[in-house]
Amino acid sequence: MYKRNLTSANFRKALGLAEDLRDPEFAREFLLGAIEEEVPLQVALGKVVRAMGVKEFAAKVGMASPNLLRTLNPRHNPTQDTLNRLLKPFRLKLSLAPISDRRKRRHAA
Repeated sequence: MYKRNLTSANFRKALGLAEDLRDPEFAREFLLGAIEEEVPLQVALGKVVRAMGVKEFAAKVGMASPNLLRTLNPRHNPTQDTLNRLLKPFRLKLSLAPISDRRKRRHAA
């Protein structure tokens, strides 16, 4: 038994989230929301992968479990190709988007 300070309500909530993350559509929305909230991608992916099962997910993406876990470790720096490989089951990929210029430029008349 884990010795964490989880109330039964928090424990049920955590279990519910883990169950929900097994659903690829829910996991996809979770990942998108995590990025919006500036959660590191490796951290968010790690939660999803662990909820789905490391061995199962590793087989799905054609990667050995130890390599998958290493990729998810925030101290490592996976390539864009590797991250896209992990995002593909969720119909996601890394891309860049321009930042809108919040300052309105006034043109001389």
